[in-house]
Amino acid sequence: MKPPQPSPRDGYIRRQENYNTKNPLLWRGQGEAKRNTMEKEKISNNELKALGINDVEVLANFSRVANGLLKHAVMDKTQVLANLEALIDDPMPYALKKGGKFKNLADDVIALRKEGKFVKQERSIFKLKEEIADFPVWGLEHIEVGALAQMKTAIQLPIAVAGALMPDAHQGYGLPIGGVLATTANTIIPFAVGVDIACRMCLSIFDLPAAMVDSENDKLKNILMDNTYFGMGCTTKSYHDSSLFDSKTWNETKVIRNLKDKAYAQLGTSGTGNHFVEWGELSITEGALVGIPAGNYLALLSHSGSRGFGGSVADYYSKIAMTKTKLPAEAKHLAWLDLDKDEGQEYWIAMNLAGEYASANHHEIHGKIARALGLAPLMMIENHHNFAWKEQLADGTEVMVHRKGATPAGEGVLGIIPGSMSTPGFVVRGKGDAASINSASHGAGRLMSRSAAFKTLDKAAIAANLLDKRITLMGSDMDEAPMAYKDIHTVMAAQGDLVEVLAKFEPRIVRMADARERPED
Repeated sequence: MKPPQPSPRDGYIRRQENYNTKNPLLWRGQGEAKRNTMEKEKISNNELKALGINDVEVLANFSRVANGLLKHAVMDKTQVLANLEALIDDPMPYALKKGGKFKNLADDVIALRKEGKFVKQERSIFKLKEEIADFPVWGLEHIEVGALAQMKTAIQLPIAVAGALMPDAHQGYGLPIGGVLATTANTIIPFAVGVDIACRMCLSIFDLPAAMVDSENDKLKNILMDNTYFGMGCTTKSYHDSSLFDSKTWNETKVIRNLKDKAYAQLGTSGTGNHFVEWGELSITEGALVGIPAGNYLALLSHSGSRGFGGSVADYYSKIAMTKTKLPAEAKHLAWLDLDKDEGQEYWIAMNLAGEYASANHHEIHGKIARALGLAPLMMIENHHNFAWKEQLADGTEVMVHRKGATPAGEGVLGIIPGSMSTPGFVVRGKGDAASINSASHGAGRLMSRSAAFKTLDKAAIAANLLDKRITLMGSDMDEAPMAYKDIHTVMAAQGDLVEVLAKFEPRIVRMADARERPED
């Protein structure tokens, strides 16, 4: 059956279909080629000796397992070596994994060490800077101690050049959410980018009255239900624009090739946790957005990222980084990759492709909904967070800027800062503040953890809040309640020197993942 053709109204987004890329037989052929390539690769004894394996019998066992995994295309060479290096460093996690691919090797290493053999190789650990450099903090009185401690550790990295903390900051892994870290230009930290690479905001503004959220509530609700898909592993079977998959970048590395099918299947879907697609009322002041008169408009806002593709890339390369770059325990999640080496270049290519994919993901959602609405938007505004950019500081120093849960806010740069499901979000224009490394918050920021929300919040109070704000909610749970977030007005007031507010978005019809879904934001 021939796939549906793009609507003539879809001109605001690039529309180019190549249905050959959807042929599963073609992709199966690519998988066979990948296996053939991996079968030709071998891990040499010299490469294993470089990991500290000198005993002949142990060397033979490691070689058998390593090359067996390669032969059967279970892992690629980089991944096998990274796992072996981590196993030698600490075999216990591998030994405890029932049925794990490296369990027998881990058991052997543990047994040998009990006999005083195969002594753990001492590896050099990068030392943190003794002095903690100053870094600016916006909204300090509203930021938890854990986030401040994490930022202090990050600024002590030997590769750290500058840092800043946004007013929505809260504790995360490695770099806090809301943390901005500039490192030397040839380094990149996977955990400072984040697990959901290129998590993104996207806003479509329609030339329709905002009052439609009330007068056409059922219609708009059904459009969301019919054209959005939520869940950890959810997929979609119909596509509006899959032309991103024509890009040759999908063949650049083995990791990317291995994830292409997953990325294709999830194009146009949203994650769990705080990811959403929602209709709302957008209030625009005179002259704020070029070409759009002042007024109240119907608008569509979405928040999601690079799905399983980005998550798998993050998992793969963060493990390699933590193996290659040994840091003190408090900083271990801030391990970096060197862009002058293969694994660094591979991550850089994959991260940037994840950025393109996240954008295409939003365009797919917005394109389907615009087609269902029968009208192209007047304007689309979008921005990444959870990403790394090659930039220059005010003094001209070339750096890698990691924004983990922070919005780019260079001079004149448009962005979107959401609140919660019942509080407003804002369209903003960056002021290019040098101290913030051209950044702003990416939202209101969590006031409490998810577990705390379940323990302390009251369902009746949440329901009353949504009723008072006239919110139609589909999905979600108590951990995403408005009370679980900081006051967005307080957050915006704290960063008045970073961004100018151009428009206000009031959410009204909100769709999120079902309550049973595990959060992945």
